[in-house]
Amino acid sequence: MSQCAEPGCGGTIDGGYCVVCGVAATSGSPPSPNACAQPGCTGTISDGYCDVCGNPPVSAASVPAPRPPVAVPDDACRQPGCTGKIMDGYCDVCGMPPSHTSLTSQSGAAGSRGTAGTGTTGTGTTRTGTTRTGSTRSSGRRGMLGAGLVEVPRVPYRDPSTAVLSDPQVAEGKRFCSSCGEPVGRGRGDRPGRTEGFCPKCGTRFSFTPKLRPGDLVGGQYDVLGCLAHGGLGWIYLAKDRNVSDRWVVLKGLLDSGDADAMAAAAAERAYLAEVEHPNIVKIYNFVQHDGDGYIVMEYVGGQSLKDILLQQPQPRGEKHLPLAQAIAYALEVLRAFEYLHAQGLVYCDFKPDNVIQSEEQLRLIDLGGVRRLDDPDGAIYGTVGYQAPEIAEQGPSISSDLYTVGRTLAVLSFPFKGYTRKYVHSLPPRSEVPVLQRFESFDRFLRRATHYEPSERFQDAAEMAEQLTGVLREVLAAEGQKPPPAPSGLFGPERFASRMAGGQEDGSALPPVPPAVAAASLPVPLVDGEDPAAAFVAELSALEPGQVVEAAANAPERTPEVLLALARARIELGDVAAADALLDEAASRLPGDWRIDWYRAVALLAAGNVAAAAPRFDRLYGLLPGEKAPKLALAHCREKTDPADAIRLYKMVWDTDQSYINAAFGLARVHLAAGDRPAAIAALDEVPKISIRYVPAQIAAIATAVRGRSPGEVTPDELLAAGDRLNALDLDAESRERLTAEILEAALDWLLAGQGRALGPGGTPTLLGAPLSEIPLRRMLEETYRELARRTRDRDECRRLVDSANAVRPRTLL
Repeated sequence: MSQCAEPGCGGTIDGGYCVVCGVAATSGSPPSPNACAQPGCTGTISDGYCDVCGNPPVSAASVPAPRPPVAVPDDACRQPGCTGKIMDGYCDVCGMPPSHTSLTSQSGAAGSRGTAGTGTTGTGTTRTGTTRTGSTRSSGRRGMLGAGLVEVPRVPYRDPSTAVLSDPQVAEGKRFCSSCGEPVGRGRGDRPGRTEGFCPKCGTRFSFTPKLRPGDLVGGQYDVLGCLAHGGLGWIYLAKDRNVSDRWVVLKGLLDSGDADAMAAAAAERAYLAEVEHPNIVKIYNFVQHDGDGYIVMEYVGGQSLKDILLQQPQPRGEKHLPLAQAIAYALEVLRAFEYLHAQGLVYCDFKPDNVIQSEEQLRLIDLGGVRRLDDPDGAIYGTVGYQAPEIAEQGPSISSDLYTVGRTLAVLSFPFKGYTRKYVHSLPPRSEVPVLQRFESFDRFLRRATHYEPSERFQDAAEMAEQLTGVLREVLAAEGQKPPPAPSGLFGPERFASRMAGGQEDGSALPPVPPAVAAASLPVPLVDGEDPAAAFVAELSALEPGQVVEAAANAPERTPEVLLALARARIELGDVAAADALLDEAASRLPGDWRIDWYRAVALLAAGNVAAAAPRFDRLYGLLPGEKAPKLALAHCREKTDPADAIRLYKMVWDTDQSYINAAFGLARVHLAAGDRPAAIAALDEVPKISIRYVPAQIAAIATAVRGRSPGEVTPDELLAAGDRLNALDLDAESRERLTAEILEAALDWLLAGQGRALGPGGTPTLLGAPLSEIPLRRMLEETYRELARRTRDRDECRRLVDSANAVRPRTLL
């Protein structure tokens, strides 16, 4: 070894640098021929690479040949400070899967990257926001965590001084090359890994060392207290703002200040965030330089990340998940922030549970390092395995790929999603393997649309996704015993109630099957697109009968798509399916891929009685609109005959969620009655609230269900008395009351004549409709009822029949 040439040093040169003063060898003291020439490295070249930093000699090509990365056990956990191993996709110590943010290469042409709002597959487009007549957007408004439906546990504000790390380090298992994603900075044997150096595979420089220390004054204004954490793109420091009342701020630097892409991302972040102002996104105060490095100055958000909240759940390791309603509440709040970002032409790119914090009752996105503009074809793309959409590398980010990350995050939060970074990296496990997906079909359908492999099959904007997720949340709450208040749909009008849905006096059974045409006519109608030139004209047609609609449409100011759809609906209700199909073909050429085209085609099939063809179309629409009640209601109609159990499930799902859908209650009662379960049918009818305009028809149907079409041996005295009490409580016109009275008395008299009266026991004779429940009083009352009905009717044949019935039932006398 040679002596160091620095005056007064006396050290020796090893690896090109002095072992005492660290100064590089001078020309007067030539370095070892095997010394690494990388700045600051003390290693030597062995087998063509430095034994310390892993870099090739300077004389090598500018881009070194690939070299096998440092060996790391495949089952090692990569969470900071964790010593566990990955078993079945999760760590056996901390319970988390292996994941890290990485730079995604983009090889696709810039022109092929757009996916939002244009793709169509199958039977309809996946964009469902086009028919809104009112806005549901909430940009710039503080979101109400839980959508006013869920009480999310409060997370106390955390004192910033308690959040500073005592020993800020990036665990070796979290060190990855920002360029190629390979592990870097790993130990060899007993020697710990380096925190700075070069990637052995691609030669990109890495640095995991915090650049700021406690006491540093950044920008002459921010007094550093220490490190808070490290994110996918940079260290995060806590500081006090000396110029603004010593307020707490966060300084975000670069994870690797030597990486060009990371530097570009930081500069882009500064530009983007200066424009961002939303209550669910962390505020940016400033951007400062310190010792050649740049730092973003942000507000301090004291709370817990969703990742930390997940890890604190009481389930065993590897089984952790949040209550479903709470997880959905978080997703809804994130979607509000995404809606705002997308409206600004920005995409978040790297959303995951780590990047959002709950503080008190508010949610904030805290790490916007991967944010980029939608119109930027060349920017670096950052993402995390298990969350990132599959097309990113080829097509670049889009609104649909951003929403994909929300769907994946919601899945990770709501059930133990084992293998989501490996086996199910771009798919969901089968529904049969996940209890929460088995229990909540609409949630399962929502996740499968949100995370569909094909971008065109996903949700296409955040407001649309939030609207459907809110509908799913209401179903979840209803299934868990809550009764969310009715809420209007953003896509459909109210249901239309037909009198035949409740049966009638002339029907042979209490709740007869509903003809397909009646069922089709009762379904909610899609809302009119307010941007259509003839929207106001079409809105006026809604009060007309189908034939009048056809006549009025001839005078439409313009034959717009909405006029065509209104005409098609009228033709369907008139039974002219062929004309409706022609109108829908014309509308489809004007509205390519509009989901309403397929809705009306399905309605036309149902109206024509072709239930087998209508059901698959309604089923697809259910998958497209998992939060809407109309497709479930239509599908339940289709399955009344083919799958009564599923019809009951669908009707109950709609009815429990929103009791303004009275057809669901009658459908539920109808299917129960067809299956012979009268008590269940009556119970469904009893749930129609008294304030409903359909309360009286429901009670009339309940009376008919109790007494109509039954043999004397089936009826019980309690059912007879309950039917009489129901009738006494109703405010009916005289004729309707007399007819129901006759039905109840007929059933009671048949019951007595069949010898069932002994079932009354010794407790005395009860009273039915004011008469003792015995033969003579019932005969007299029934005779009087028949004669009263005969006096009221104008039909001579019916009058004669009623008089004959009165004569036949009157009590015998000795005179």
